[in-house]
Amino acid sequence: MFPRNARLPLGFSTLGCPQWTWPQILDFAAAHNFAAVELRGIQTSMDLTKVPELAVDRLGEAKRQLAARGLSVSCLGASAHMHEMDAAKHAAQLDEGRRFIDLAQSIGAPYVRVFGNNYVQGVARADMLEHIAGGLRTLGDYARGKNVTVVIESHGDFTDSAALLEILQKADSPAVALLWDAHHTFVSGKEEPEDTVRQLGRYIRHTHLKDSIPAGNDRRYVLTGTGQVPVQRQIEALVKIGYSGYFSFEWEKRWHPEIQEPEVAFAQFADVAGGYLRAAGVR
Repeated sequence: MFPRNARLPLGFSTLGCPQWTWPQILDFAAAHNFAAVELRGIQTSMDLTKVPELAVDRLGEAKRQLAARGLSVSCLGASAHMHEMDAAKHAAQLDEGRRFIDLAQSIGAPYVRVFGNNYVQGVARADMLEHIAGGLRTLGDYARGKNVTVVIESHGDFTDSAALLEILQKADSPAVALLWDAHHTFVSGKEEPEDTVRQLGRYIRHTHLKDSIPAGNDRRYVLTGTGQVPVQRQIEALVKIGYSGYFSFEWEKRWHPEIQEPEVAFAQFADVAGGYLRAAGVR
């Protein structure tokens, strides 16, 4: 599936290192044999289209820095959500999506992540799913020809395979697919990983992995393999279907500053997830 001498297809999201500079992100990834970085904000800016290092006149240098370290950008994480029913608000979300698609094309990232994200009170389920699918289809039409695919993340109110499958079928676009946040479908969607992959595997292009344990009425993120989320089974389920994307660690340090520092969590993920991949036959 992967070249024998290549790095394992591991990556991490910059959501986990909100204080790191662009050079720090790239240097750490290369030093710990990650193959890719997923961009979800850099330092104080969540809008990647406004990050100085990714400005049009500096993109060439950014791409040279990535190439020099043997790194790819696996995905750009937009905040755009497709559930807005107000026409002006919906248009603003689509505009953000288009800006991220343009940036993805320029930097060579294959995917732009967007959200569903919520069921709107008073809107029938079928109408809600059609509305979200319509937004995805619009962005997919824009992304076609730019070598970019728009991926909806299993997140928010949409963490069950039934709803996600319906949305993806309604979107009916070769430029629309799924980012499987495997934590959310297990914890919120109450699905075993093998079941999720069986139902949605043909749409999965990118993946978020993380582990957690119950903490009162919420969850607390913990180091990979030390919690209750079956990360190894999630990886195995993807390998079994010939998934060829990256296994991206989403350590939510930006939203949960109390969790372990990225230097610890990223390195531990590389060791543990790397072991899971090798055990599954990926070399």
